[in-house]
Amino acid sequence: MVTTLPILINSLLYSAVGIIVFGIGFWVLDRLTPGKLWEEIHDQRNIGVAIVAGAMALGLAIIIAAAIHG
Repeated sequence: MVTTLPILINSLLYSAVGIIVFGIGFWVLDRLTPGKLWEEIHDQRNIGVAIVAGAMALGLAIIIAAAIHG
């Protein structure tokens, strides 16, 4: 399989767009939840919040990947 430069550039562009959309989406989800997720996970060592945040991140990533893939 030969990878050409336009295919590589498109892949990098879609990856960058996906990462940016994921970051914005996770920030919005963090603002919608009560309290600060990072403080609860890191300072309070709340495993339940970590599991919920991880599930939200996975769900958001799957949605973004499906939207980009088409």
